[in-house]
Amino acid sequence: MNSSKPSKVLGIELKKFKLPWGNPVFLAIFLSFILTLTLVALLFSSGDDVLLFKHPWLLIIYPSLSFVLLYVILSRFIFEKIRIIYKNIIEFKTGKKTPWLITHNALEKTHKDVENWITTKTKEIAVLKEAEKYRREFLGNLAHELKTPLTTIQGYVLTLLDGGLYDNEINMKYLRRTFQNIERLRSIINDLDEIARLEKGLESLHMKNFDLHSLICEVIEMFETILQKKKISIRNNMKPQEVIVFADPDKIRQVIINLLDNAIKYSNEKGSIEIEAYSMEDRYLIEITDHGIGIDPEDIPRIFERFFRTEKSRNKVKEGSGLGLSIVKHIIEAHEQSIHVRSAPNVGTTISFTLSKAKEEINSR
Repeated sequence: MNSSKPSKVLGIELKKFKLPWGNPVFLAIFLSFILTLTLVALLFSSGDDVLLFKHPWLLIIYPSLSFVLLYVILSRFIFEKIRIIYKNIIEFKTGKKTPWLITHNALEKTHKDVENWITTKTKEIAVLKEAEKYRREFLGNLAHELKTPLTTIQGYVLTLLDGGLYDNEINMKYLRRTFQNIERLRSIINDLDEIARLEKGLESLHMKNFDLHSLICEVIEMFETILQKKKISIRNNMKPQEVIVFADPDKIRQVIINLLDNAIKYSNEKGSIEIEAYSMEDRYLIEITDHGIGIDPEDIPRIFERFFRTEKSRNKVKEGSGLGLSIVKHIIEAHEQSIHVRSAPNVGTTISFTLSKAKEEINSR
C-alpha cells in the first residue's frame, strides 16, 4: 500500500494533517494554552478555584501575557537565530543575497536543508578524498615511470664518459640502449600530452564512415613479427564491408593498436585472440578477447587509470608507457561511446566498446 496517497473515509479524500511546529505563533499559542490549563488544574487541586469565579478576567489576561512572553522569547532568542542559519544556508547554496524576512516555517526548512546540505557535502568530501588518493598514486606512478629510464640513461652515459665511449664492444650497445630509454620517455610525455588534450576537448574528431574490418586487418599486419615469435593467432570474425562505422578512423586505429598490443603482451605463447562485432540498434559492440593471464576482479575498476599496474604477473611486462588503456578510454568517450572489461585470472580478458553505425545505414532503417 502506498502511504504517500491520501486515505479515503466514506469516499472523501483526507489530506495528511501536519501541525506547524516550525511556526513561533503556533508554538506560543500552544504553550500558553498548556500553561493556562496547568494553572487551572493547580487552582482546582489546591481548593483556590473560587479565585477564578471571582476574577474570570484571569483566564484572559494570563494566557495573553504568557502568549506575548513566549512569542517574544521564541522569536528573538530561538527563531531569529534559526533564520540567520537558514539565511546563510540559502546564500551559500545559491550564491545570492536573500531577504532578511523569512517565513516562520524556517525551522522545518532549515532541518531539511541542513540534512540535504550534509548529504551533499559528505558526497563531495568522499569524491575529493578519492581524487586526492588518485592524485597521490598518479604522481607516485609517474615519478616511478620517469625515474626508471632516466636512471638507466644516467648509468649508460656515465659508463661512456668513464671510458666506455672508446670501447668498441660496449659504446654502440650502450648508445642504442640509451636511445631506447629516451624513446620510452618521449612516448610517456606524448601520451600524457594526448590525454590532457582529450580531457580538455582540444583533440578534434574527423568523423566519417569506414570499414572496421579493413582497419583491423591493417593493424594486425603491424604485429606480424611479434605474433610469429609468440606463435599467437588472431581471428578476425568480421567480414569485409560487414561492419561500417561512423567514427574517426585514426583515433579508432589507435584504440585497436593499444588493445591488440595489450592482448598480445598478456597472452601465453601459442595462444589465440578473437575479435567479434555485434549489431545493437544504432551501434556495434566490438569485443577483443585474449586467453592470457587475466585480471583480478578487484583490479578491473581501475584498469583504465594512468600507470595503474595490476597483479604481479602483469607487472613483468614493462613495454610501453603504461597509458595505453587510459588513452583508449578517453578516445571512446570522446566518441560518446562506452567501454567495458570482463576478465578472470588465468582465463583471459575481454575488452568491449561500442561505435556508431554508418550514417547511411542508420538513416535507411
